[in-house]
Amino acid sequence: MANHEVTLSAHDANSNYIQQLEERVDDLESRNVFQDDVIEQLSQELTAHNSQLSELKQQLQLVAKRLKDSSMLSGDTEEIEPPPPHY
Repeated sequence: MANHEVTLSAHDANSNYIQQLEERVDDLESRNVFQDDVIEQLSQELTAHNSQLSELKQQLQLVAKRLKDSSMLSGDTEEIEPPPPHY
């Protein structure tokens, strides 16, 4: 009878160990799904930010060009005023 109890006890320990492993695997799978979702969200945000950055670069280039054109036009019509004399 003692041999039978050892077998049941070993079976229970083995079953408990397998259950713990299954729980750990389930936890890891849940984390993996969550991380995949976060990575996808971050990827979408990065794509949106890259698009905005590209648009802002184009706008900045346009403003710089207009400013350059404006200074070239005003530079032709006005002379640069000399600095005032010091007392």
